[in-house]
Amino acid sequence: MVIIKTRIIVSAILLPVFFAVLFIFPIIILTLVISAICAIAAYELINAVKIENKRVLVYSIIAAALTSFTAIYINYSLLLVITLIFTIFFILISLLIIEAVLSLNSKKNAGEETPSSDKKLKFRQIPVALAAGMLIPIMLSSLIFLRSLTYGHLFVLLPIISAFMTDSGAYFTGVAIGRKKPFPNISPNKTVEGYVGGVITGTIGMLLYGIILTYTTPLNIMFPALIVYGIVGAIVTGAGDLVFSLIKRKCGIKDYGNLIPGHGGALDRFDSMTFAAPTMFLLVLIIPAIIV
Repeated sequence: MVIIKTRIIVSAILLPVFFAVLFIFPIIILTLVISAICAIAAYELINAVKIENKRVLVYSIIAAALTSFTAIYINYSLLLVITLIFTIFFILISLLIIEAVLSLNSKKNAGEETPSSDKKLKFRQIPVALAAGMLIPIMLSSLIFLRSLTYGHLFVLLPIISAFMTDSGAYFTGVAIGRKKPFPNISPNKTVEGYVGGVITGTIGMLLYGIILTYTTPLNIMFPALIVYGIVGAIVTGAGDLVFSLIKRKCGIKDYGNLIPGHGGALDRFDSMTFAAPTMFLLVLIIPAIIV
């Protein structure tokens, strides 16, 4: 009960700030916020998988922040953004390979102390560092891409609605009628009934948003496309939540961090958004539902 009360209080405080960043403040503020979130998420993921090489941690955090920040240049040149991302990727992977090679070659010599094996970077840990420093930031940067569009303050709400409505619908449906648990060893509280409920509420949320836009803006709304947004977004949102739950189970942790009281770390709050944001951005480009 105390945890639930804490979550409600913190949400009541942070939600207005979050929406102000999305709607009121300049896009540079959103970019800085996303960069900070990605840097924290990189720290949490590296810490969760127990990569104890401090240099790798620093590399991943810096790469995460820089990768997200490049998204602000999307209005100037897509080629520039791609070039910057590939440059960051090349530098990061080069540093990681160097660390892995140095760790592999470190041996016990006469009169020298053997480095702790926990602090050596293994080659199999490189994909984790790349995911922390590059993949997750690129996915979350889709929020910045959406915000940079014409009427971007309306487009950026699409993944927010998808994640919130899907998570809420899945939770309440699961509590009410949930019985079948398809992944008890990964996420014991998730049920088939809850998943279906999440898809339904996610789709309803999109349609309601379309109705609101129809009566409050001069934009043309394609409701069949919004149905696709709702279904696909809900499926991907559920998958994102499951992926990060699997990582937590494999790492033997309950939460990625304690950044937000009652909510856990950045990855605990933005697990669904990590998948929902790029999905909505791609759908906006491929199947336009809001015609400017």
